[in-house]
Amino acid sequence: MILANITTPLLGLVDTAVLGHMQSPSMLAGASIGALILTQIYWVCGFLRMSTTGLSAQARGRVEDHDAAARVLWQTVGIAIAISMLLLILQVPILRIGIALADPSTQVEQWLSQYYQVRVWGAPAALVNIAMIGWLVGQQRTRLVMIIQITGNLLNGVLDVGLVYGLGWGVEGVALASVFAEYTMATMALVGGLQQIGWRLPSTEWFNDAARRVLLKLNSDMLIRNLALQGCLAFLTLQGARLGETHAAVNAILMQFFVLIALGLDGIAHAVEALVGEASGAKNQRAIVQRTNQGLVWSSFFALAYTLLFWMFGTDIIQLLTQHNDIIEAAFSYLPLMVVLPILAHWCFLYDGVFVGLTRASSMRNSMVFSALIVFFPVWFVTQSLGNVALWYALLAFLVARGVTLAIAFALLNRRNQLVSVAEQ
Repeated sequence: MILANITTPLLGLVDTAVLGHMQSPSMLAGASIGALILTQIYWVCGFLRMSTTGLSAQARGRVEDHDAAARVLWQTVGIAIAISMLLLILQVPILRIGIALADPSTQVEQWLSQYYQVRVWGAPAALVNIAMIGWLVGQQRTRLVMIIQITGNLLNGVLDVGLVYGLGWGVEGVALASVFAEYTMATMALVGGLQQIGWRLPSTEWFNDAARRVLLKLNSDMLIRNLALQGCLAFLTLQGARLGETHAAVNAILMQFFVLIALGLDGIAHAVEALVGEASGAKNQRAIVQRTNQGLVWSSFFALAYTLLFWMFGTDIIQLLTQHNDIIEAAFSYLPLMVVLPILAHWCFLYDGVFVGLTRASSMRNSMVFSALIVFFPVWFVTQSLGNVALWYALLAFLVARGVTLAIAFALLNRRNQLVSVAEQ
């Protein structure tokens, strides 16, 4: 899962590098905002992956329930397809809202629209892939997930070069490369999942009122959690865009650091999701605690590795992503924040994995809403006179708050389960 997740940001890194070496910084800024509009929606729909992983892992732990894994697969794919159809129907209003929020210059808006109008047609594949990756992780098919991610990202990189430099399609070529990659990954994931369940067809009872109520409660909590998270990330990008073209481009580059950290450390979290979920399905509280502690050790180790990587090679990474000196100089001043970010943030990613495995979506919802409303926005409000850097101070505080609140919630949950166990004995 670490290898799979580290390859995922390459799709964004390759796109950013190609756009960053085009003739105008507005192409990078416009395409970055266009991608943000869609990726924010996809990240909000990440509840498909998170709820699916926990349910799939728990189904694996209940070895006598042979239909459980197939039921989770079909339920989640059905929801993914329904949401993607809605996105395609509403694609024009969504674009207009995104432009209104970003308030870009005329030139940036031109590139933004070109990128978005191509990339949006990858929505069905993107959402199905989100759902299927969650299901496969729950089934501990992580090698297949790695192969899918690597294949998709290699394809994206090859198509980026071919469509942009070979055919001269510019921003639209970058978007089309991502669309092809998304459909390739979704197809591979679906085939792998259907093979896992023996190509079992769905049953009508899997979509009855009782099933819908369970899915609605779990997915609603996850949705609120993701909305709070993406609200903070969208605010950072859009507020940066309002500060000017240079700040928008700098934030696009810095966001690649954040995504690299988040998805890399999520490799540990995904493993914990599968193992904690399996232990939860088997009702083994001791194994839940053991898997959580193991995850914390490995998460700390890789967070330190990220810190050393950015400390030693951060300037080189920035220079690879753009050739514009004003953007490079502006981004350099943020490197100390990128260096400390992994150490401060890895706790929240790890505990997210624990609660996904436990399907305790309400705890994740409460932590995220608290960290957004009580920490992120107040910190930005107090420090906003500092300019763009205030947004990154707020993000760091937000990540720390998430880690602390989830750790407290887990300690309380573990204590309650121990008391229940003693009472039953």
